[in-house]
Amino acid sequence: MSSAVSRVPAANSQDALNHFQNLLSFETDCWDVHHAVSQNRKDFVLLDVRGEEAYKNGHIQTAESLPYSRINKDKLSEYPSDTLFVVYCAGPHCNATEKAAIRLATLNRPVKKMIGGITGWLDEGFTLIQETAKSI
Repeated sequence: MSSAVSRVPAANSQDALNHFQNLLSFETDCWDVHHAVSQNRKDFVLLDVRGEEAYKNGHIQTAESLPYSRINKDKLSEYPSDTLFVVYCAGPHCNATEKAAIRLATLNRPVKKMIGGITGWLDEGFTLIQETAKSI
């Protein structure tokens, strides 16, 4: 008797390797972002793509507020074209990161999603800061 897990066979090893290697070009995680921020090794712009009120109530240190609906060419003009943007939102139940990533990719900007968002950040035991929004 098979389970719901094994009913659909796993991909062959080469397909799995390609998939998971490619996945890392689209996303990063809370630990990697935290390490980069805390070790002054941040070579990306961290964008909080939630609304400004949510940002003010708590966000990741060094994050800039740019709600996904406001991402446009003019807002990004101060950044070199090869700037990597890492986007996050409330968590796995929120698709603002995908909406932001689509806008950034449409503008030919490198982008990755921080999986987990604020929920993942807090689940890892990291803290948020509260302050007036630093908006782009």
